[in-house]
Amino acid sequence: MPFLSAALDRVKPSATIAVTDKARELKAAGRNVIGLGSGEPDFDTPANIKLAAIHAIEAGKTKYTAVDGIPELKQAIIAKFKRENGLDYMPNQVIVGTGGKQVLYNALVATLNPGDEVIIPAPYWVSYPEMVALAGGESVPVICTADFGFKLQPQALEAAITPKTKWVILNSPSNPTGAAYSRAELKALTDVLVKHPHVWVMTDDMYEHLVYDDFVFTTPAQIEPKLFDRTLTVNGVSKAYCMTGWRIGYAGGPSQLIKAMTTIQSQSTSNPSSIAQWAAVEALNGPQDYIPTHNKVFKERRDLVVSMLNQANGIDCPRPEGAFYVYPSCAGTIGKTAPSGKVIENDQDFVTELLEAEGVAVVQGSAFGLGPAFRISYATKTSDLEEACKRIQRFCGNLK
Repeated sequence: MPFLSAALDRVKPSATIAVTDKARELKAAGRNVIGLGSGEPDFDTPANIKLAAIHAIEAGKTKYTAVDGIPELKQAIIAKFKRENGLDYMPNQVIVGTGGKQVLYNALVATLNPGDEVIIPAPYWVSYPEMVALAGGESVPVICTADFGFKLQPQALEAAITPKTKWVILNSPSNPTGAAYSRAELKALTDVLVKHPHVWVMTDDMYEHLVYDDFVFTTPAQIEPKLFDRTLTVNGVSKAYCMTGWRIGYAGGPSQLIKAMTTIQSQSTSNPSSIAQWAAVEALNGPQDYIPTHNKVFKERRDLVVSMLNQANGIDCPRPEGAFYVYPSCAGTIGKTAPSGKVIENDQDFVTELLEAEGVAVVQGSAFGLGPAFRISYATKTSDLEEACKRIQRFCGNLK
């Protein structure tokens, strides 16, 4: 009898974490490696947020809290949803988890039975299908090509829905592509979903504040009130507030779903860190002026990376609306020979040879459900991005 659970056969390790770990190992071995795989801002957590955490420690706010979050943070989340999204929630409709990933996972575990289907537009964040598998469901990836801006089209959504569909996951702006849905594009999708009352909507809005070029963010429950009672709106403080390591995510949704998610959390991790929760209160209630300042830098980096990658032989890099990722196609390099003598047959070969030849770590597009492509995170200092893009240009120029 095997010791390990058969559930492990359904999942694979995170490709984004794997490439970050590989880059770290090579650096430790003395290689000059530029890692562009990590999805976190390079800016420090703002001082007012750090100070709020210090004050919480000094005030002895270091005990267990309510499983689903302290009342003060719930009120800050409620105020945020009302202020920024026009959504009205009560405290029993809000949950706080140890990062957005836990919130998403709890919702899937709380709702999926064997055979239940979850529609996931591809390219997708690597963890979505793995979490669905661990929860016992079946992922239904729907390919969204660059021709459609990597966005789910209403006809494709309609075609993917079956009587077994439980959820559709929408991530805007997207990890890995940076694609963001306009109000009109979301309205076309919500019009489809209104016709299918058995389908629930899980929105991952983690990159909400990271949008550029006057793009206006909206979320499905805001656009279509008829979906409010079957939408889980997920967000967190990781990206906009540079708090990835603090591990605070949250969601608003129907009270019965939030209650079920709280039950699961009570038997797994219990409450998120009390100190991180108090820091998150300050993040949501405090000054927001550094967000546009950071976004100005991100936009400049995006424009630099898009321009330089589009000058590389065989690379085609669309310009995304948000987040801090680009998702260039490397189709033009397939079939060519790398300096090592290896023929590049797929995007896995491309990223492996790029790392070996030039010391640039990126993530293969096949890990996100659509290749041949690769993801670059431009949430790193501009000088490193410029050097990395020069190396990619050189690598592509040396392909035969």
